Amino acid sequence: MSLDFDSARLANPYLTSEHDEWRTQVRRFFDREVIPYAEEWDEEGAIPETLWPKAAEVGILGLGYPEKYGGIEEGIDIWHQMILNEELARIGVGGISATLMVHGIALPPVVNYASESLKQEIIPQVLNGKKRISLAVTEPTAGSDVAQIQTTARLEGSHYLVNGSKMYITGGMNANWFTTAVRTGDAGASGVSTLLIPADLPGVSRRLLDRKQGWWCSDTATIYFDNVLVPEENLIGLENKGFGVIMTNFNSERLAMSAAMEAFSRVCLEDAAEWSRNRKTFGKRLCDHQVIRHKIAEMKQRINATNAYLQVICAQVAEGFESAGDIALLKVQCSQTMEYCAREAMQILGGIGYMRGSRIERIYREVRVNAIGGGSEEVMRDLATRQFGL
Repeated sequence: MSLDFDSARLANPYLTSEHDEWRTQVRRFFDREVIPYAEEWDEEGAIPETLWPKAAEVGILGLGYPEKYGGIEEGIDIWHQMILNEELARIGVGGISATLMVHGIALPPVVNYASESLKQEIIPQVLNGKKRISLAVTEPTAGSDVAQIQTTARLEGSHYLVNGSKMYITGGMNANWFTTAVRTGDAGASGVSTLLIPADLPGVSRRLLDRKQGWWCSDTATIYFDNVLVPEENLIGLENKGFGVIMTNFNSERLAMSAAMEAFSRVCLEDAAEWSRNRKTFGKRLCDHQVIRHKIAEMKQRINATNAYLQVICAQVAEGFESAGDIALLKVQCSQTMEYCAREAMQILGGIGYMRGSRIERIYREVRVNAIGGGSEEVMRDLATRQFGL
């Protein structure tokens, strides 16, 4: 049995033939429409506009969203979502999934908490790929500690007056709407609300952040709000109850990131194993050297443990049990496994692994954004201990 992306994944008893068909469908799409161009897009720092409607056509954008808004909901479960995240990671260019799928963290608050009129206006246009939405939470002085945000929204008549800025906003340069965390009350979590802000309102401006270690093809931005008047009906959920909206959303984001990081680890293993079979040093294949075999074995061992953890958590969520603490620690497990596998794969490839153009080189550069985004490893551990009553 060859050690590759698929064979390195543990058998999953929850997957059916329908899940296998979904994997085949999305893999065929990525093999045809994305992988041949992924490196070029990353180097150029942008994804073509045509990718969104193409992804919508095959059901990628609408997966799991209500059918009345153009989504695909019937028969869809968490395993369909995890398969999609795996196949996106197989591309080996993290910036593609970060931007193409950013609605996965920005749209759920609208679906779950917004007024019906907002849902009708926004959800269909995002799911068909014609419009985009980004999540705007992080600020220059507040990242994982969402309760400390300073962007203010003061109700004046029928509009909120918004002032402040957001930083490191994925998809921010091309978004049509921002699902935004704002302060409508006193300090702390109890004063946070969630507000949908159209990007074309007067007073909204943005600046491209293009000096990044990774995710080059993802448009990351700083967003500025200067006396922006946002209609009161754009409030998502209740005033001063937005912290719960955002925190609930984080669980699904961290789970998606975890699935991607576990899959990135298998990409590293696949490319390292293939290189070790073909590269010769000191008269024999790399994989005939015990030290290299042990590196690959250790990678597979850690991937096994991480994949098993991921399966258990997904199964629990599918049954309606969602532990924020266990999901937080899963994210840490996955980022550490990704980091280890990226490092060891880079060691096995040697000089060629350091050159641009390989999946391992790109994944190596994108370890930190995965370990920090959605909640840093340190914050995740602390969150878990608090969830467990310490």
